[in-house]
Amino acid sequence: MLAEYFPVLLFLGVAVGLALVLLTIGFILGPRSPDEEKNSPYECGFEAFEDAHMKFDVRYYLVAILFIIFDLEIAFLFPWAVVLDKLGVFGLVSMFVFLLILVIGFIYEWKKGALEWE
Repeated sequence: MLAEYFPVLLFLGVAVGLALVLLTIGFILGPRSPDEEKNSPYECGFEAFEDAHMKFDVRYYLVAILFIIFDLEIAFLFPWAVVLDKLGVFGLVSMFVFLLILVIGFIYEWKKGALEWE
């Protein structure tokens, strides 16, 4: 039974070994020059090392919800489009209901002003 899993174990061993070697080489030979630009906050919009109980602007969360709305829409539209002919009318109606719910969320974001940048 071990002979059947030997190729998988060999592959995992080579992958872990190669990963360790490459990480070690990168750590040893990589440049270490942190500056103000590298240490500045990104993606989150606030300083990462401040008080954890500070208040956030609600627009940050509205943008995150907007991203989730469009991400879910695309994630479900592609598989649905592939099997649309097998689903028939029920699949078409269920996707329209799903898209209607997403449009309601989009309208909510629009009314809250999440699409307006200052």
